[in-house]
Amino acid sequence: MKILHSVEETNIGGCIMPTFRSEDLWKISFEIFKAAGAPENEAKLVSDMLIEANLDGHDSHGVIRVIQYVKSIREGKIKPGAKIKVLRETPTTAVLDGNWGFGQVIAREAMMKAISKAERYSVGIVCARNCNHIGRLSDYTLMAVKRGMIGVSFANSLSSVAPHGGMERRIGTCPMSFAFPTDDEIPFVIDMATSICAEGKIRVKSHEGKNLPYECIVDRYGKLTKDPRAFYDGGAILPLGGEVGYKGFSLGLTVEILGGILSGAGFSYSQKFKGGNGVFMQAIKVEAFMSLNEFRRELQDLTLAVRTTKPRLGFKEILTPGEIEFRVRKQRLREGIYIPEKTWREIIRIGEQLGLKLDEIKT
Repeated sequence: MKILHSVEETNIGGCIMPTFRSEDLWKISFEIFKAAGAPENEAKLVSDMLIEANLDGHDSHGVIRVIQYVKSIREGKIKPGAKIKVLRETPTTAVLDGNWGFGQVIAREAMMKAISKAERYSVGIVCARNCNHIGRLSDYTLMAVKRGMIGVSFANSLSSVAPHGGMERRIGTCPMSFAFPTDDEIPFVIDMATSICAEGKIRVKSHEGKNLPYECIVDRYGKLTKDPRAFYDGGAILPLGGEVGYKGFSLGLTVEILGGILSGAGFSYSQKFKGGNGVFMQAIKVEAFMSLNEFRRELQDLTLAVRTTKPRLGFKEILTPGEIEFRVRKQRLREGIYIPEKTWREIIRIGEQLGLKLDEIKT
């Protein structure tokens, strides 16, 4: 069976959107990374995380990143197979040097080490520097949840966000994630940028040739706009909260401190910062504080209390963090994953440059 347009083509707003089964899209990503020089285990891990993002509806962190990552490999920014070095370590903490390998490989190692420390000492915190883009933070916080722990993650990134009231880039989108063990089949996971939107969301709209749904960019002249092109023409993203984003700006600064300064990566606007992500991973053992079953039960009660809130005018229901992704995943496993035409053309071009015929790759 050929992968090319393996489900169907969908016309969305006049734009042809190739549709793929998740396993076919994974195979495309995997073969491209292998051809670009990634060891098989790293190509698998990175592809796993990209396709998981697409399945959950976060296309900003999905296969669109294949384009960025292959370019970074060619430029020597991503070094497949790089050895991770432990720079500092105590029973409950560590600092890693990722030596500019795949961000996903480094971040996964950081959270695994944090979990290992928490299993023995109840809390583990591991930071990492010299680390490329790590993808969605919830991939790592959910690792802790699988071990009956609370997962916490912060990451700074290249300057792209203006301070509240400003019009120039000074801090990163600075995402944060928190995940908690629950008895619900729907994961209770928070994964969000501290900017009004993630840069990847702007990238997706740019590839689709569409405006953003609201004014989340201040252009280089200081005017608010929905046009994604304005960001790539010297504009900046607003902090979470938009025109009243002083709280989002404060959260972003917090991530710059924990993910950037504390890890040794440096804050985004500093000369010390070399790109990628400065990473902070934490695992907290629930049973050091209370029974895990009791914690799960109380979180389930909290979730129920929230979901049974009477919705106000304009809303149909109340959703908890992670619930939208859970629903989108079910839909995309059934209907396929839609890829913007521009993104797909770029992936085809990269495949051809690497000597791959994507329409002949078999799952």
